[in-house]
Amino acid sequence: MVEQSELETQWSMIIDDSGVQRAAEALAAGNGPAGVDAERASGFTYGSEAYLVQVYRRGAGTFLFDPIGISDFSPLADALRDVEWIFHAASQDIPCLDEIGLHPPHLFDTELAARLLGYERVGLGSVVEQLLGISLEKAHSAADWSQRPLPESWLEYAALDVALLPELRDLIYADLVANDKLEYAEQEFEAVRTKPEKPKAAEPWRKLANGPTLRSARSLALVRELWTARDELARSRDVAPGRLIPDKSVIAAAAANPRSKNDLARLQTFRGRASRTEIDRWWDAIRRGKVTEDLPGPKPRDPDSIPHHRGWAHRHPEAATRLAAARTAVEGEAERQHMPAENLITPDFVRRLAWSPPEDLSVENVAKTLVDLGARDWQAALTAPILASVFVENIQTDSN
Repeated sequence: MVEQSELETQWSMIIDDSGVQRAAEALAAGNGPAGVDAERASGFTYGSEAYLVQVYRRGAGTFLFDPIGISDFSPLADALRDVEWIFHAASQDIPCLDEIGLHPPHLFDTELAARLLGYERVGLGSVVEQLLGISLEKAHSAADWSQRPLPESWLEYAALDVALLPELRDLIYADLVANDKLEYAEQEFEAVRTKPEKPKAAEPWRKLANGPTLRSARSLALVRELWTARDELARSRDVAPGRLIPDKSVIAAAAANPRSKNDLARLQTFRGRASRTEIDRWWDAIRRGKVTEDLPGPKPRDPDSIPHHRGWAHRHPEAATRLAAARTAVEGEAERQHMPAENLITPDFVRRLAWSPPEDLSVENVAKTLVDLGARDWQAALTAPILASVFVENIQTDSN
């Protein structure tokens, strides 16, 4: 086993637009796919933007881009416009790269491929250790990458991550071919690459009000006002909202409905670094919630939603029976394919089919229904026959 400290890692730090141009020219002259990664400050800053972008290409070397001093990434995008980009868990990096004008024209995801191949552990360190025999240090993966200057050890970690990706990709590619899963992977990669941005919630504060603690409209108003006050302060300070006061403190304060600012300050469950220093702000929010006539109604029901499956056994036993049989069939096929069941087919698609099976239970129609729900062609081809068989058998059992 080779330790990370034994490897020599070299990189070029790019801090301005002229540097981007020089790096782009070098990368364009390189060969083969490009390893790409991005570091964020999730949990530290308000947004989820990239604070470091790493790119490696054979024949060009490794470049670390500091987005803080760069206004235009288009030369880099142009240099890599016909190149395959290699990620490990691309879905985590693509959104922040999109924000700075970088989007992969072609994609290879080593983490997703490892799942399709049935690797027991799919983290980058585990896959690198298994295939390359290198032990990586992951001490900085959850660090605050917004701080400046970035420590040398962090930059070394970031540079090595992408420098290993092309070799890792080649080995995994060969494994996909050997297991007849390359087509599966290519469809999955394209689905990740082209996945539309998730629309922002109309009322984002409601994610805190899903539990049984807050039922009344007045309690919901308190949550809304506290959430809004916290969000405004977090945005102005560029800090993650939960670092001011955590979600559970917002819920606790709304549930307690304190009568005075002193009552709020004495509330043991109201905690966080800004829970006392900004007590006036939080009390003002609570007072607004107490008197507002703009009371929230029940959460609007999604017309496409179905009842939660945990309640089916008591309220919808026939659907529960179909779901249990479908899950068993899917898990069996997943074992035969040597991959997790959730990668074989999205569990929500199975639940929706079990809740309301199509009248036409031919394999072709079940496959079409799955694709309409969002399944890839390879997923529908593997699961439609077994799901159609399960539902037909279920109908025959019920009729006997």
